[in-house]
Amino acid sequence: MFKTIEEHVRKQVAPAALRAEFRQHEFESMRPFCMLVFCVSTLIWLIFDLIVSFIGGQGFTWLSCLFIALLGCLTVVLHFTRRSHHFDVLNLLFVAVITLGMRLVIEGIPVNLRPVWLVLGVSTVLYAVSVLPVRRWSFFCAMAITWVMLNPFYHTRIDADQLEGAMLISYAAFLSGLVIYSYLQMRQAKLHNFYLSKVLLDQAYVDALTDIPNRRSFMAKAERMLRQSASGQYLAMVDIDNFKQVNDRYGHDIGDEVLKRVAMHIKAGVADQAFARLGGEEFAIFFDGLDLQAAQQRVAALCQRVREDLGVPPVTISIGLARVLGEDSLSMALVRADQALYEAKHAGKDRFVLWTSPLASES
Repeated sequence: MFKTIEEHVRKQVAPAALRAEFRQHEFESMRPFCMLVFCVSTLIWLIFDLIVSFIGGQGFTWLSCLFIALLGCLTVVLHFTRRSHHFDVLNLLFVAVITLGMRLVIEGIPVNLRPVWLVLGVSTVLYAVSVLPVRRWSFFCAMAITWVMLNPFYHTRIDADQLEGAMLISYAAFLSGLVIYSYLQMRQAKLHNFYLSKVLLDQAYVDALTDIPNRRSFMAKAERMLRQSASGQYLAMVDIDNFKQVNDRYGHDIGDEVLKRVAMHIKAGVADQAFARLGGEEFAIFFDGLDLQAAQQRVAALCQRVREDLGVPPVTISIGLARVLGEDSLSMALVRADQALYEAKHAGKDRFVLWTSPLASES
């Protein structure tokens, strides 16, 4: 089954909304790593600058202090950055500053050593950018900035038609191609994995037939709401009246359509609350932040919505409503709502019944 889903996902073209969600999710999960890359890059540049300044006898100038300040400011800005598209721009600024700083530092070493260090700098920057959560336009802009700033033919006395120049060009083409391929493949794999995880989560927490939350999703959300111990909590159990007769008379396909219709009414009527299909023709709703009158009005309105539905065949629903007290467990609330639902069925159906203590003794 997993391989079937994976093959299906890989054949799909991810919509723009999913890609945007993926970019934001990836940036949020990798933001600490981005901070680490910025900090380590700044530290390495500082160490290299100090070596060239003091051991190389170039002196630690005000430009060095300026670049340290700029890199530090960009790292601080990253700490407060929350949107992925902002990071795309911030990363370009960081690449521009640090490559310019690397260029100025490398200008301070002997000419015959510059090409090696420039190519090494390009390799380091391109690798770092390829693993960061940036969009394609930002990645290719960063690559262009890097090659422009750290051009190994500028101020190095190397001609492109010489042996050393030809080897540098060959290596530059190989390096760029490898980094681009790795970046694109890695991004595609991450997008597929994100898409696949969403598909699997949907299958785990969304009812496939009615496209509303399933029992697992409802129990988890209701338990979380119950632990908050908020006032005005009610649990409703919803059951389609005479659903077995609908299946027997019209067939299971029509029965499925009835389930979808009822689910649609529940979703439209209580969209602000937790709701789910528990299984079969049973649904549940967890009302939060309502008083008794408001909760009764909501379930009465839901009964009316289903009753007035012009779909064929016409159906009605019965609802058991139970108040959830602070000391109640979710299981206890479900039992009480089920007892009230039982009473609604025996009282004539197409109605709701509020749980009271005598119903517990009758069950």
